[in-house]
Amino acid sequence: MSRSGNGTRILLVDDDDTFREVMSAELARRGYAVDAVATGQRALERAFEQEADVILLDMRLPDLDGIEVLKRLREREVRAGVVLLTGHGTIDTAVAAIRLGAYDYLEKPCPFDKLEVAVQRTHEHLRLVERGRVLEDGFTPSDAGIEFVGTSSAFAAVRHAIARIGPTDSTTLVLGETGVGKEMVARLLHAQSPRKDRPFVVVDCATLQEHLLQSELFGHEKGAFTGAVRQKHGLFEVATGGTIFLDEIGETSLEVQAKLLRVLETSRFRRLGGTKEIAVDVRVVSATNRDLKEAIKRGHFREDLYFRLSTLTVQVPPLRERPEDTLTLVEHFTKRLNLRLSLSRRFSPEAVAALTRYAWPGNVRELTHVLEQVLVMSDTNVIPLGALPPAIRAGGAWPEGRPAPDRTLPLREMQRRHILAAMEEAGGNRAQAARTLQVSERNLYRLLKKYGEEADPTPVVPDRP
Repeated sequence: MSRSGNGTRILLVDDDDTFREVMSAELARRGYAVDAVATGQRALERAFEQEADVILLDMRLPDLDGIEVLKRLREREVRAGVVLLTGHGTIDTAVAAIRLGAYDYLEKPCPFDKLEVAVQRTHEHLRLVERGRVLEDGFTPSDAGIEFVGTSSAFAAVRHAIARIGPTDSTTLVLGETGVGKEMVARLLHAQSPRKDRPFVVVDCATLQEHLLQSELFGHEKGAFTGAVRQKHGLFEVATGGTIFLDEIGETSLEVQAKLLRVLETSRFRRLGGTKEIAVDVRVVSATNRDLKEAIKRGHFREDLYFRLSTLTVQVPPLRERPEDTLTLVEHFTKRLNLRLSLSRRFSPEAVAALTRYAWPGNVRELTHVLEQVLVMSDTNVIPLGALPPAIRAGGAWPEGRPAPDRTLPLREMQRRHILAAMEEAGGNRAQAARTLQVSERNLYRLLKKYGEEADPTPVVPDRP
């Protein structure tokens, strides 16, 4: 038995009982899923209730003619491909049908094979149009050329983990402080996977309000909320076949976490305001700088989602724990910036020594920003020590005569003091402090809340005697 239909859904609309029954039986025999009705009104109801891939629409019906049905289908943005059928065809009606969006126009009686060809072409056209809409909504190509450089044993361990995990299809959690290059790790995991020629889609979970984040992830139907003037594909849908990178997953609400868990468990989701389940084939890579186990204890993160996300993990160490990589990074980014900015500058030995001594609390991101600023603002090709920011010249000391943090303090306390000092420098302006620290305001608010609760009564930066 031929199965050429492969389950393609057809809505057959014709008031001729014999024609409708014969066509339905033959289409079903060839593997199509057929729903047959006799009136235009019933056709509209069925089209609005459930999606068909192709509508075979008779021009003359007892209640509405085919052109009127076609108009109403297009007004409601029904996306099925329409093939009009008639025993009374004219050029004018054919032109009118095509202008209203019909894909094809056939005169009855027509050979069944010719009808099937029209159905297959219409369905293929519909799939191409739908793919175009998805691409317009945000296709982000993978960037396999991104360089990830370092010479330390800690860096080599990260590269080894990427090489082992990348070719798998496992859900992966990338852990590390802000600025260490978690997104770069995710891109490399994608680039080394069988999905490398498919989309790599980035979602910054920390910068979007909860409702907007849900709309970005899952999309929405027209009219789902105020301002939803058209259907929008979610980024899970955009990423199908490829990888979706959920950056700062620890910042998501419990409601979003519940929906993410369902996608991970079933590979299905619904758009906001929608009822149809959409199946996706997506690899999920997520990242966070939060301690998710601590967040689970506090009730801020779902334990079941954590286990789903952390099938495999990659821990990216901060730059201060691999100081031998700093010189490599300085040389690498100086070369790249010189090429991009059409410069030929280099750092003096004293400047290089200061750059490699500095602890880089903002990690690789802070390093690249400082290098670009200094290269652009320098007046000489050999950049002296004095051109560097005060904290870097002082080997990690705070500017304006402030004492350096006690190097024996726990990392958590050093981070707390650094954040609160940035707030003091910004005069309490959270937006300015967030820009200085190169984190989102939302992330800074969370850190301030956390460290505020743990703050000791000792002033962060003591007054000068």
